Amino acid sequence: MTTETQSAHYDIRRPNAHIIRDDAEAITIAHEVASLLREGAAERDRQRQVPADIVDAFSNSGLWGITVPREHGGAEVSFATLAKVIAIVSAADPSLGQIPQNHYCLLEDIRLQGTPEQKRHFFDLVLQGHRFANALSETGGKTVQDIRTRLVAEGDGYRIDGRKGYCTGSLYAHWIGVLALDDQDRAQLAFVPRDTPGLVIVDDWNSMGQRTTSSGTVLLEGLHVPAFNLFPSYRSYEHPTLAGPFAQLTTAAIDAGIGRAALDDTIAFVREHARPWIDANVEKASDDPLTIIQIGSLEIRQEAADALLERAGWALDAAKPAPDETNVAAASVAVAKAKVFTTEVAIEASNRLFELGGTRSSLLKHNYDRHWRNARVHTLHDPVRWKYHLVGNWALNGIKPARHDWN
Repeated sequence: MTTETQSAHYDIRRPNAHIIRDDAEAITIAHEVASLLREGAAERDRQRQVPADIVDAFSNSGLWGITVPREHGGAEVSFATLAKVIAIVSAADPSLGQIPQNHYCLLEDIRLQGTPEQKRHFFDLVLQGHRFANALSETGGKTVQDIRTRLVAEGDGYRIDGRKGYCTGSLYAHWIGVLALDDQDRAQLAFVPRDTPGLVIVDDWNSMGQRTTSSGTVLLEGLHVPAFNLFPSYRSYEHPTLAGPFAQLTTAAIDAGIGRAALDDTIAFVREHARPWIDANVEKASDDPLTIIQIGSLEIRQEAADALLERAGWALDAAKPAPDETNVAAASVAVAKAKVFTTEVAIEASNRLFELGGTRSSLLKHNYDRHWRNARVHTLHDPVRWKYHLVGNWALNGIKPARHDWN
């Protein structure tokens, strides 16, 4: 890393966000934003580019501020509503649906660990339309919890040095939330403006899926952080909070959206373009009995995934007023069940599209492979096989899930 490295350029404009007042308005605007994002989603995936007008329209819609507490001027929508909003937007463009996912998680950190003064300051920025992105994870360590970025007291604040990966939304952000370990190896979260000296955004995300999430690298060298911008995020796991199940709920909602997008395109293609198999003896592919069965199965599984996602949101809503060992564990289990179904239906639906659509559905002009690529990449966020273990260990042995970001 060198101080001569230049941050990737993006046209970051002054925000001017609408303030959403309640859950119903959030759902309505989510559908409006989805209509905007759906057009051009395939081309943005091809080009790996998102015009600034699109990102601005998304964040200025007010959807990025819907979790701000009511006492600070936000709608504070229910967790179930938030999951639905994310799924609606992700069905239109899951890459753009993922961009505010960590933004919401960072706002939850502010809610859980911020002082009254910090909450007033940062929630006001959010309601104005400022976008927050993460610099949390690192690559190359033994596990995802192997963090090497360090936070050291310096002058009237702190200095951070390190290298971060999977920094979703960093290219588009006004602020970056940086996770670093202090001198007692405790995780601290620092919020810094994107143009802070010592912070470099590298637009090097080159995955086959979720191509426009800007989940690249952030370099930190001699980054100065005022003490006011520091949050003790380690405290969120010293006692029961909803930080873990909240993060998992937002992730599952993206997968639910991917599954719905793939299924909707499958249905449309079968109706309009696919040919029936010769042994079916029918005029249209939509009358092919084996195709009908497959579509029925996918529709049922998608509905089940959506229902489990909503139930998981309800579990978080029930625990929020007074989180304790029992209700936080129940929320984690509920989210794990949703995560299993949203993962599996997203992968299955995006695969069945080609089986039911036939060879012509694989033509590059349709870019339908983006659904499978998006599903396959995003569901790698954390292994769903461990969700089965979590649910089984709870049901069989009464073992509560470990408290961390992935439960």
